[in-house]
Amino acid sequence: MSIYLIIGVLLFSLAHLYTVIFLDNRKAIIGKIGLNPYKGIFSLVILSALGMIIFGWRSSEAVYRYSPPEWGALAAQTLMIPALFLFISARANNNIKRLIRHPQLSAIVLWGLAHLLANGDDRALVLFGTFTIWALIQMYFLNRRDGAWQKLDRAPLSRDIIVGLVAFGVYAALVFGHGYFSGVALIP
Repeated sequence: MSIYLIIGVLLFSLAHLYTVIFLDNRKAIIGKIGLNPYKGIFSLVILSALGMIIFGWRSSEAVYRYSPPEWGALAAQTLMIPALFLFISARANNNIKRLIRHPQLSAIVLWGLAHLLANGDDRALVLFGTFTIWALIQMYFLNRRDGAWQKLDRAPLSRDIIVGLVAFGVYAALVFGHGYFSGVALIP
């Protein structure tokens, strides 16, 4: 197991949690250095964390801790479709936000659980397990910070269809490119 993977996952998770748990500290930092420098520093931290995650994943050997179920890979591929729909919905004006308060974080939970069903190695446990737990904790603190949920007005169905089409396009690209960016090919 690579220490870079562990540090990268922790850095990513803790940096995001810091912004919602220590809101007053965040505001104080922005007050001292300004919003754009804060966003720049935060972006550098997140990009560094992602770089460590990628390097750590690719540079470590997988040590299997459990055997995923036989149907795990198929379930993972199936769950990725709604996960991508939710992820893309977070940035689009559509109806999913009327049903799910945090579609992007919900997508990360689905993504993490899907990959834990298909993988039984220590790298998967660290990456997907930690991100799943982080997303659930993030939702809790966001709900606490933001108070009662104000549901959005109904959007035209065409927007949901567009999000669905984009999600399927991204899904196809991920299926074909999975071996390239993760080292694990989905199509032999």
